[in-house]
Amino acid sequence: MPENAILIVTPDRAPLALLEKHLASLERHVVFAHRADQAYSLLSRDPIDLVLCDATLAAADDNQLLHKLKRWFPLMPVVILANGACLEAALMAMRDGAQDCLLPPFDNDDTLSRIRHLLPAARRESFVSNDPRMRKLHHLAKRVAENEVTVILAGESGTGKEVLARFIHSHSTRADGPFVAVNCAAIPENMMEAQLFGYEKGAFTGALKASPGKFELAQHGTLLLDEISEISLDLQAKLLRVLQEREVERLGGHELMDLDVRVIATTNRNLREEVSAGRFREDLYYRLNVFPLLIPPLRERPRDILPLARVLLARHTRRGEAPAEFSSEAKQALVDHDWPGNVRELENVIQRALIMHSGSRIEAPDLSFESDAQPVTVAGLGGVSAAGPLSADLRSVEAQRILEALQHRNRKQAAELLGISPRTLRYKIARMRDAGLAIPGR
Repeated sequence: MPENAILIVTPDRAPLALLEKHLASLERHVVFAHRADQAYSLLSRDPIDLVLCDATLAAADDNQLLHKLKRWFPLMPVVILANGACLEAALMAMRDGAQDCLLPPFDNDDTLSRIRHLLPAARRESFVSNDPRMRKLHHLAKRVAENEVTVILAGESGTGKEVLARFIHSHSTRADGPFVAVNCAAIPENMMEAQLFGYEKGAFTGALKASPGKFELAQHGTLLLDEISEISLDLQAKLLRVLQEREVERLGGHELMDLDVRVIATTNRNLREEVSAGRFREDLYYRLNVFPLLIPPLRERPRDILPLARVLLARHTRRGEAPAEFSSEAKQALVDHDWPGNVRELENVIQRALIMHSGSRIEAPDLSFESDAQPVTVAGLGGVSAAGPLSADLRSVEAQRILEALQHRNRKQAAELLGISPRTLRYKIARMRDAGLAIPGR
């Protein structure tokens, strides 16, 4: 089944024909289940973004369907479709965890707007925190989201800067527009200008057709410039002009395009120090630094560790399985670790624990921290051998799981089996290739 689907659980599809038609405007495929067991099967097998559930089915057998959905798929938004005859059942479903309740007619703008508002929540990382500093940051981010100011998000690598950027976008008036992220550190310097501003056919060798830049793609939405300190000084000057004039011209073009784009920049460096060292333009710094937000490292907010661990555990649990629980010793081990890699390291630890644990509990020995492991050599995994040792970030058990998933599947299927996004899988494959592994798959 294609990605980005909405599941409608209803005994009678006919009355929802208009709703199904209007959902196409959300760029989502619609699939139907007529019974609870069909819904479980689809959710266990296919990537679903959101569930629309008939109130009577949701409430059947003391809300068993809803209880199972919230236990097996805790991050899945569930919306109840109600009418006057089942309003009480709909209210009970809301009490038991449904995110919203819709009343007929279901094909109006209000219905689509409410569904659209929930869809990003199915695809973005949750903003989770019990730490007072992060709660204050959360409040500031909401205030910032309501305005059009340019924002710089600063913090160590892995603290969740892109998560906060997506949070700001999704709580802004631009939430219905695109969110376009550019990793400035990952794009070769000679391609960065073309990537940002676009180009016309023949603008340079290899430009066989015109292509829009990231600014154009983010029109009426938000553009995230991730790790902006990696941009060259020459390109910084051109970026400054675009931000000041609010217009962009493609490489090789002669037409200026007006821009309606909000810019959020992130950095893991001290930009003030970069300015002093001559590596970052002072005028660009002040243009971007309208409202700076600093995300503290995970070691400075220990009250966030367990809530984040539970969310990550739920996210990476295979579809159709109930999330495991942490033992008391495992919880203490998580809290005691200093997390030099921040939330990104925590996610790696959780993924490894899901591979190593057995039963319904994750024990302390199932937790493998970066500082505990030594580089290893992977050889003879299903006929695929390593040409050299893996780095400390690529443990043999994770590499083996990826290699096995790729043996008889394409990358999209392998990503679904592994419970990660295709983008994450591409990143991990690149790391494995850098470590000398031969990668199978189609």
